[in-house]
Amino acid sequence: MSAPTVFEPSSGYPARPARSRLAVLAADSAYVLTGWIIAVISFPVLVALLASGVGTVVVVVGFPVLVLMLFIAQGFAVLERARLRTLTGAPVSAPAYRTVAEGSVARRVLSLLGDGRRWLDLLYGVLVLIPSLLVFPIGLAWWCVALAGLLYPLYDWTLPLGPDGVSLAQLVGLGDSTPVRVGLVFGIGLVAALTLPLVMRGLALLLSSFGRGLLTRQRASVLAERVSALTESRAAAVSAEATALRRLERDLHDGPQQRLIRLAMDLGTAQRRLRTDPESAGPLIGGAIEQTRETLEELRALSRGIAPPVLADRGLPAALAALAARCPVQVELDTEQVQAPRLPPAVENAAYFVVAEALANLVKHSGATEGGVRVTLDERLVRVTVTDNGRGGAHPAKGHGLAGLLDRVRALDGQLVVDSPPGGPTVLAAELPVRPAGGG
Repeated sequence: MSAPTVFEPSSGYPARPARSRLAVLAADSAYVLTGWIIAVISFPVLVALLASGVGTVVVVVGFPVLVLMLFIAQGFAVLERARLRTLTGAPVSAPAYRTVAEGSVARRVLSLLGDGRRWLDLLYGVLVLIPSLLVFPIGLAWWCVALAGLLYPLYDWTLPLGPDGVSLAQLVGLGDSTPVRVGLVFGIGLVAALTLPLVMRGLALLLSSFGRGLLTRQRASVLAERVSALTESRAAAVSAEATALRRLERDLHDGPQQRLIRLAMDLGTAQRRLRTDPESAGPLIGGAIEQTRETLEELRALSRGIAPPVLADRGLPAALAALAARCPVQVELDTEQVQAPRLPPAVENAAYFVVAEALANLVKHSGATEGGVRVTLDERLVRVTVTDNGRGGAHPAKGHGLAGLLDRVRALDGQLVVDSPPGGPTVLAAELPVRPAGGG
């Protein structure tokens, strides 16, 4: 079964949830203390692969070694992003890698090696050892001082203090009595424990800033991608409307307009013959009636590209019910979740046209004997699913119909999935964001 074709826009990320101080300290400490372990693994592995790959490029062997190196570097980058998510408690915006080019093996290898995003992953995997070696000993020492100091009253009596032994209290001139000795060390441990959250937070921020700078999308990049996505959505909306208008103009000119011209000529001829030869006017009038019926049928077919009055008056469920009733193929309709309240007009129009075009393709091309339409709604998405038991093979690139649907869905910042393997069945699913009236 072939993989479904998916078209979707970029999406945003939720804000960081609030967490307790203890949870933050645990996350900071785990991030700092485990970072060094990962760094001492990634550095020698990646440096060794880089050196061996570059050294053997001249004999071609180096190319697969470099590709392996980049994939391993990407694995370390994915691990670091997961650690950043654990640290912040919120999703981390991962940058987009270049799509591997299709074609020969050499072209794919060169496509991978030419992806700057993967080389940034390698740079991180090699250089992260530097900040890790800085923050790891500080964090470990602070934890050791805090734990050793706070627990010192429990094990002071086990320490062998001979006549030549000098305690910390003696070194600072406070004497060598047990209360003074225990109190001093406990006080140091208490200060370390109280400052531990602040110190670990600073170390975690220092180390994570290195990973964020190389492995995640910065806010400017996210905004630039969002602007690009909105530009594409606007272009898709303009393209969809322009295509629909051109098709409607062409169909009206080639179909109903020509029939109406012929109808007017036949009626004029029949009117003249009624005065001289009434019997010969009969067939002309009969032909005019038949042309009128055919014109009405063509106008009904063309109305699929125009939102029907029932959609504006009674809403999406009623419009889809009328659409399913007119379909020559049996269609099972489920719109219970969108009976009320009314959806935004743009969303209703897009959902209607998705179903109308899908059913038109079902009748014309699929050879299906039955189909299904299901529309569901949650807090932010309308999901439209159209299925059939036909021969399959549908794809947006094959015809103007599904390509036009793609533009309509993208214009609303939505997603379109077409799963139609050869032999069927076909599943066409669209997800349309529901925005408040007047919302952006």
